[in-house]
Amino acid sequence: MNLIYDIIIIGGGPGGIGTAIEAKVLGLKKILLLEKSDNHSDTIRKFYKDNKRVDKDWQGQVVKIEGNVPFIDGTKETTLDFFDKLIDEHEIDYHFNCEVDKITKAEDNIFVIRSSKGEFKAKNVVIAIGRMGKPNKPNYKIPPSVRKRVNFNLDKCNKAEDILIVGGGDSATEYAVELGKENRVTLNYRRDEITRPNPTNIANIKKAFKDGVVKAKLGIDIKSLDSEHGLVKVNFKDESSEVYDRVIYAIGGTTPVDFLKSANLDLDSRGEPIIKDNLETSVEGIYIAGDIAFKSGGSIAIALNHGFKIVNDILLKRVWFY
Repeated sequence: MNLIYDIIIIGGGPGGIGTAIEAKVLGLKKILLLEKSDNHSDTIRKFYKDNKRVDKDWQGQVVKIEGNVPFIDGTKETTLDFFDKLIDEHEIDYHFNCEVDKITKAEDNIFVIRSSKGEFKAKNVVIAIGRMGKPNKPNYKIPPSVRKRVNFNLDKCNKAEDILIVGGGDSATEYAVELGKENRVTLNYRRDEITRPNPTNIANIKKAFKDGVVKAKLGIDIKSLDSEHGLVKVNFKDESSEVYDRVIYAIGGTTPVDFLKSANLDLDSRGEPIIKDNLETSVEGIYIAGDIAFKSGGSIAIALNHGFKIVNDILLKRVWFY
């Protein structure tokens, strides 16, 4: 393929969409967005419950939108509609169902992006893939007979179920409070206290515990899972066991280390990409936006600002080069 894009963005979440919009608005001509799922914002579609609030200022982080994407508070549905409208209005070129497995920098400083839909070339690459696209899984086996009853998001949850939610972060507490309205929910976390979520979620889960909306099972880790009459039997390390209709793991996501290594990016001791202040990696011309650029919890608004910052850096370098 002879076409060389000014920028190729890998990942169709808020960071990827924001980068694509900023690139178009600020004057880059040849832009391509690649997303491995069948639509944009896959994490929002899979991990957000219907009608979930989506706030610009999340986790107490007051964020000023720096660029050209006027993001405001809404719901899961209005947020997806908003991104649909942006992609259509700005006529962003994209490929869905397009998984990228390798990025190579050629001798002429052009990047070759190898994907399930062939190879593409670009002067700059933005990696905007999320952690939640690859959720963490427990270190014990999940029996095949109960896999349909084990979730890593809110898909297929019904009403009036006995549900165990495993995790101690924002997603776990949000899932527990929401599902507790129509189900019998237990929140299990290996530590004695819930301290990781933002203040709002901590207050909400404490109230849910107090009101009996969610049962707390803290300070106890899980040893294994079994099947009991088609349901999930959870064996805890204190030698107790309980049976649930469904188990939901909300134990975070992982940085796609192998993929980043394949692009020859420098990683720190935790396997996180080393990023400069301009969000550029150790390989000049490869940037990172969104989830994996966050040292701790981030937000949609911050991811959108990443796109604005990256595109401005690319344009600044172009001015100096010429």
